[in-house]
Amino acid sequence: MIRPFRARQGRARATSGIVALVSLGLVLTACSQESGATSPDDVVGQGYVSGDGSVKTWDVSDRDEPVVLTGTDFEGGAVDTSQWLGDVVVINTWYAACAPCRAEAPDLVALANDRAADGVHLLGINSTDDAGAALAFERTFEVPYPSIEDTRGEAIATLEGSVPLQAVPTTVVLDREGRVAARIIGRAEGSTLGALVDDLLTESA
Repeated sequence: MIRPFRARQGRARATSGIVALVSLGLVLTACSQESGATSPDDVVGQGYVSGDGSVKTWDVSDRDEPVVLTGTDFEGGAVDTSQWLGDVVVINTWYAACAPCRAEAPDLVALANDRAADGVHLLGINSTDDAGAALAFERTFEVPYPSIEDTRGEAIATLEGSVPLQAVPTTVVLDREGRVAARIIGRAEGSTLGALVDDLLTESA
């Protein structure tokens, strides 16, 4: 009589284990479904695009006052974005050891080279590296545009006065009047950034 009882007990435990696994699977499935659900606070319909980085754009009427960044690049040259008013300016935060910064670098370089004749300027902001690391990065990727050396955080503080910078890299696009028109948090895809620049180039000067 003892052996059958133990056998039934073993089968009951096995059945309980299967039920637990099935239940766990249902819970995981539910969590997966919930993660894809939308809510009133979701980014859909609010100017954002999900992907490697989120994108936010501002309509002309919603843009704040112009942003002017000044500083010194890693070769000792002066940088002043007020000299670029009337053109579109793309500002990118980065540092040499940042993997997404390295991944997006070829697209930024291509944009700088391809759109210079259209009046598009690119500017980096690096708050982490010394000149050696920053210049090595620029040589590796043949970066044609300057980057402000910003270890004291002054350029970042100026930019954050108009737009939150929540990650490195972050890319901010200024319209012809120097106002923040778009922001990409995380890696900037070349096609996405190119489309944002094209939209601003078509706006009236």
